[in-house]
Order: sequence, then structure tokens, then C-alpha cells
Amino acid sequence: MIGKFAVSKAGHDKDKLYVIVGADERYVYLADGRYKIATAPKKKAIKHIQIINATVEEELLQKIVNKTSHIDDAIKYAIKQSLYFK
Repeated sequence: MIGKFAVSKAGHDKDKLYVIVGADERYVYLADGRYKIATAPKKKAIKHIQIINATVEEELLQKIVNKTSHIDDAIKYAIKQSLYFK
């Protein structure tokens, strides 16, 4: 699930696009690169998101998995370039 795009279905951030940067059994951890950064992601229940059938580029996915620093600009760029907004 890490590296996929997701849209919030509930809460004050409804309809906002994020990238999944972490996951466990009940929750996903979301980042948008602007307000929610990869080092302090938003914790959201899986039932409150809609996973988009698209993933980030392989290079960004490796940065997310390896938890490298300064990936927030890349996440922000990936969200802007995603097919969701085109």
C-alpha cells in the first residue's frame, strides 16, 4: 500500500489527495508534502480513505521506503502531477 495515492473520504480533510507513507493493520499514514510531511504523517483509519489505483514513481517510492530526508517536495510534486487532477 505504501506509495499509492489515497483520497480522504471523511473528516475535515474530505476529498484531499495524499500519498500513503506507512500502514499497519487498521491505519494508514498519509503525507501531502505541505501540511502533513513524511516525518509527521496524518494517521487515518483505512475505512476513511479511498485508495487510488495509481502509485508514485519508483524513485520516490524508494525514498519513502528508505525514509530519506527531504522527500516532501517530491511528494508535493507527485500529487500535483497525478492523473487525479488532470
